[in-house]
Amino acid sequence: MCLVLFAYKLHPEYKLIVAANRDEFYGRPTAPAHFWQDQPEILAGRDLNKMGTWLGVTTTGRFSALTNYRDPNEKSEGKRSRGELVADFLRGEQTPFQYMESVAADRDRYPGYNLLAGDNQDLYYYSNIQNQITKVEPGIYGLSNHFLNTEWPKVEQGRKGLSEIVKGTEDEMTEKIFSLLQVTDPVPDENLPQTGVSLEWERILSPMFIRANGYGTRSSAVLMATDEIIQFTEMEYIDNSANRQQFKVHIV
Repeated sequence: MCLVLFAYKLHPEYKLIVAANRDEFYGRPTAPAHFWQDQPEILAGRDLNKMGTWLGVTTTGRFSALTNYRDPNEKSEGKRSRGELVADFLRGEQTPFQYMESVAADRDRYPGYNLLAGDNQDLYYYSNIQNQITKVEPGIYGLSNHFLNTEWPKVEQGRKGLSEIVKGTEDEMTEKIFSLLQVTDPVPDENLPQTGVSLEWERILSPMFIRANGYGTRSSAVLMATDEIIQFTEMEYIDNSANRQQFKVHIV
């Protein structure tokens, strides 16, 4: 997952609204969002290599999402898959803060990441690069492959767009969020962040929706949660078409 935009405790009905793009190599085997056969309370896509996930919810109201921290010089050999961090929170029973404490204790076991974990009560953010657990307060947030609310152009564009969209009705929000997530406009060179990759790749990775040879945005997700229900809509991009599916989870 390379972009997560979210509005927390701002909307009069939906306490959490999430807009997310997952960027990945096209050849990596992936299952779209579904209720897992081995963990039927979890609704999430799944990485079929490591069996983890990048974003998901549960029938008990738990939510988690992950992005990688971009560092082309980082050595990941011998480290664990970051996708298990989301899966472990979703299948667990620890509070979000307790879970963040536990992953912080094992921060060196994983390549760099950003993690969101929440339930009906609280939402927390943690990066094993910063090594600081942060309780998320009401607001509009953006998370890409640096830290929370880093002023990358696509993060700022996404936050601004989402802040306007959440003022609309439910149907308008879903469609407008998908349109926002599908913006392919590149960032001018003078505004590109410098993250250690080549200028060519900074250009490729700068839009909210990425298209490249062998790599790009594989899916978009829109999540809207109240205390009683979670509406989860996913758009999976396959070749030149899109497969859309929608779920309504009643929290128990």
